Amino acid sequence: MSKQSKTVVLTGASRGIGHATVMRFSQEGWRIITCSRDAVPEACQRDPNWAIHIPTDLADENSVKAFIEQANDVIGDAPLNALVNNAAISPKTPFKERLGCLNGDIDGWRKVYDLNLFAPIMLCRGFAAALGRGAKAEGASVVNITSIAGHAIHPFAGSAYSTSKSALSALTRELAVEFADLGVRVNAVAPGEIETEMIGEEYEPLINRIPMHRMGTPDEVAGCVYQLCSPDFGYVTGTEIFVTGGQHVY
Repeated sequence: MSKQSKTVVLTGASRGIGHATVMRFSQEGWRIITCSRDAVPEACQRDPNWAIHIPTDLADENSVKAFIEQANDVIGDAPLNALVNNAAISPKTPFKERLGCLNGDIDGWRKVYDLNLFAPIMLCRGFAAALGRGAKAEGASVVNITSIAGHAIHPFAGSAYSTSKSALSALTRELAVEFADLGVRVNAVAPGEIETEMIGEEYEPLINRIPMHRMGTPDEVAGCVYQLCSPDFGYVTGTEIFVTGGQHVY
């Protein structure tokens, strides 16, 4: 890995879209710094581009601060070229239902918002200086992973998750304006039905609502995230790209 390698910080890296995104950036030769609630993935230990993985509870403010400090120590005075806010939760109540307006406790809602909204705010603040250095070097971007559920009622998402993702979409636009002064672009990717470990048989009927008549893959989302961080999208900021197979147009 050359000294000129670009660097990306990515949350929620151990599986699904996050892991696929790590693999895409690694294929492109980027240095990768990640975190998730899980321990160091085996792939991290084998990948020479995967510089460090830091187990972190992004719903805990002190844990987020510790991750920012450790990651910035790894980055040092070098530029940071991308921050991907991918980690999110959609917990169930003791009754096995997603958190809605009329079920579950408010503390559950707070935990969802702490991880899905406030953690991205803290991370953007914590890495702003490093991203600013990246912008002056070869460019820098923030990509927030939102959701189709943040724009329309989804049968399996739950109100807490859906509204947190809607808030993250709004945050993306606000960040795009504020971070423009640093030269940093901020965009979002909103996946639809993506084949990950979270998908069960109950999702099959939703395929009929997808114009492309199939679910997407984590690699397809990862490719979109990567391209938003490339020079080809150098004049794109404040945008949310739907990776839904056309489902969002209904």
